[in-house]
Amino acid sequence: MNPLLLTDGYKADHRRQYPEGTSLVYSNWTPRKSRMDGIEEIIFFGLQYFIKKYIIQDFDTFFFKQPKEEVVAAYARRINCYLGENQVGTAHIAALHDLGYIPMVFKALPEGAKVPLRVPMFTMYNTRPEFFWLTNYFETLLSAVIWLPCTSATIALQYRKILDRYAVETASAPGFVDWQAHDFSMRGMAGIEAATTSAAGHLLSFTGTDTIPAIDFLETYYNADAERELIGGSVAATEHSVMCMGTTEGELATFRRLITAVYPKGIVSIVSDTWDLWKVLTDYLPRLKKEITERDGKVVIRPDSGDPVAIICGDPEAATAVERKGVIELLWDVFGGSINEKGYKELIPQIGAIYGDSITLERAEQICARLKTKGFASTNIVLGIGSFTYQYNTRDTFGFAMKATYGEVNGEGRAIYKDPITDDGTKKSAKGLMNISLKEGSYTLTDQVSWEEEQKGALKEVFRDGKLLIDQSLSEIRSRLR
Repeated sequence: MNPLLLTDGYKADHRRQYPEGTSLVYSNWTPRKSRMDGIEEIIFFGLQYFIKKYIIQDFDTFFFKQPKEEVVAAYARRINCYLGENQVGTAHIAALHDLGYIPMVFKALPEGAKVPLRVPMFTMYNTRPEFFWLTNYFETLLSAVIWLPCTSATIALQYRKILDRYAVETASAPGFVDWQAHDFSMRGMAGIEAATTSAAGHLLSFTGTDTIPAIDFLETYYNADAERELIGGSVAATEHSVMCMGTTEGELATFRRLITAVYPKGIVSIVSDTWDLWKVLTDYLPRLKKEITERDGKVVIRPDSGDPVAIICGDPEAATAVERKGVIELLWDVFGGSINEKGYKELIPQIGAIYGDSITLERAEQICARLKTKGFASTNIVLGIGSFTYQYNTRDTFGFAMKATYGEVNGEGRAIYKDPITDDGTKKSAKGLMNISLKEGSYTLTDQVSWEEEQKGALKEVFRDGKLLIDQSLSEIRSRLR
């Protein structure tokens, strides 16, 4: 599709609505408000993908390399059928095709940066006066693409903070946290691009993922190399259809075959609540103890139904002893382990657990806290983070918006802003040209600056006139974030 049609319909004719003589529009992308308690800094991630994929690759393939007459005719047909006969015109579309590149500047903070609320992550403006209309024409496409990777990267970091804190307090190998939150979200996301960009955001803080396309994404757009670095990985794992096909009566045999024949070594995760999780833990696993303890690798038990906090840590008010103990204590009863130098129990290396359903930040905190109270290291459990975490968000979760704050009309600069009297302050914009400075480790906005001041500070040109100027890598973004 012609990328100029990847927009809201009302954008099509804004070109004629600006004042006569408009030659420049300068806008910014800013997280304005957090709707998640305790989150005051938002991770910037996704602009490099947007520029490479849409501004360079898609415009080159579907616009500039297509015959001009066909592009213009298709644009006219779509707009006329959509809006009816009108005066939008096509001369500006033909002129852009003749130019052969997108005449814009993007200036951005480094990706992976923690950006305080109400501080712009990037700015953009046109470099040729006749294309002033392009700046905010891109608002819809930019917004649709970038809010999700920023949001998911921010939420993933909150999981990382929780898991790091408890690992430092209770575990002998805090580095295991790299694998402790595993992305299970792909099937529940709003399409493949959403799944992929969100999962890439997850991989800024962790290495566990079941979203394979995220690895290709990071190699293609963020200079990662799976043969030279760990982008993301997973382990062999079963699903309910596998267990069901083995029949209820044959469940023990299915476990034994998986552990000894199909996967005689390495990590294998076995879904364990197809029928009776407690029977698996108290009957099957004791009978398989020798095979598991002598095996070169880890068997991971995976329940994924019920209240995860109660299932993993035990429910003190439950009717049965097994339910009161929970998965980790029952595994300890069978296999034992060691008490680390911090005084917390760690299961033997050959057995573990993962829970991959309805995990939230609050439940992650509760699970770690309950395990600590019971004397277990937090790293005895891996958490599968799904679409309940990564899809139950919107652009408004962190109040993302792209707004124009400066323009030039007949050669005169205008510092512009919005401040609705009926709003609570969320939609009040900055004003004029912007400078972002890094002070004491935090980014700070100064608006209404001169062009000379705008050229200074932390915002750096990453794109100008069809060319990417800064090409960041996954490894440097991860390092910056951590």
